[in-house]
Amino acid sequence: MSSSSPVEPIIHPLFDPSTSTFTYLVACPSTLHAVIIDSVLDFDPATSRISTTTADSLLSLIRSKGYTIVKILETHVHADHLTASQYLQTRLAADEANGGKVKPEICIGKRIVEVQERFAEKYSIPKEEWEGAFDKVFEDDEEFSVGELKATVKHLPGHTPDHVGYLIGSNIFCGDSLFDPDVGSARCDFPGGDAHALYNSVQTLFSLPAHYRIYTGHDYPSGDSRSPQPFTTVADQKKLNKHLKDGTTKEQFVNWRQERDSGLGEPKLLHQALQVNVRAGRLPRDGMLRVPVKGDVAGWKL
Repeated sequence: MSSSSPVEPIIHPLFDPSTSTFTYLVACPSTLHAVIIDSVLDFDPATSRISTTTADSLLSLIRSKGYTIVKILETHVHADHLTASQYLQTRLAADEANGGKVKPEICIGKRIVEVQERFAEKYSIPKEEWEGAFDKVFEDDEEFSVGELKATVKHLPGHTPDHVGYLIGSNIFCGDSLFDPDVGSARCDFPGGDAHALYNSVQTLFSLPAHYRIYTGHDYPSGDSRSPQPFTTVADQKKLNKHLKDGTTKEQFVNWRQERDSGLGEPKLLHQALQVNVRAGRLPRDGMLRVPVKGDVAGWKL
């Protein structure tokens, strides 16, 4: 698995500390065409209030660099933050500076439909609010251009079934497929998640040349041990990843991952994120998000 492009991108990592999410702005150095990968819409669960501070900072960076955004990419339907894809698309389409009001496509892997169907049923989302919400759904190994850059879509299931990575030059943006070596790997207990599949996806990443950079979707530094780190090389991951370094068998990883996941709580923005993200960042038309009620009170049936 390799990229045929001789051109390397300009990469701007932007870290959101409230959700520990990395957003990437990836640009062609000659044409200044660019893509956004895994954007963040600010959401306060205490007040159910959204804001666009993080997204507006990204827009300011885009303008300052003179980039034209041609695509807004999602690696998967996130369960820990809301995507700003729709907001960014709307703002960029109205911005003369974005290549003369270019409307960038919102894109994701083709297995998004099964994820949308599952969560539409769970949260009673009307079909007209999620069907066709994404402008483009990629086939596995589909190629596309960003200026003179060549990008390839790689299916990386495990964390979620729809998960993809984007290979651009000697860099792969792997979303939640793999984290920095001292963090390890992502949970696989979401609907459709599969630790066996994640192990195989990581082996796909490890098959890349040793010097290739793996850019992760999140980082969770322990205390003040280090600052958030957007990438490591394939060689470093194979040598140092605490869950999946060379020599770790599939059976060892799957057993450990499943035991670990059984004790994890829900992400704090799980229900809000899923309902917005299956709509490609659009808010519900009625302005209401549904949150399941749980409990076990003797003599009282919920």
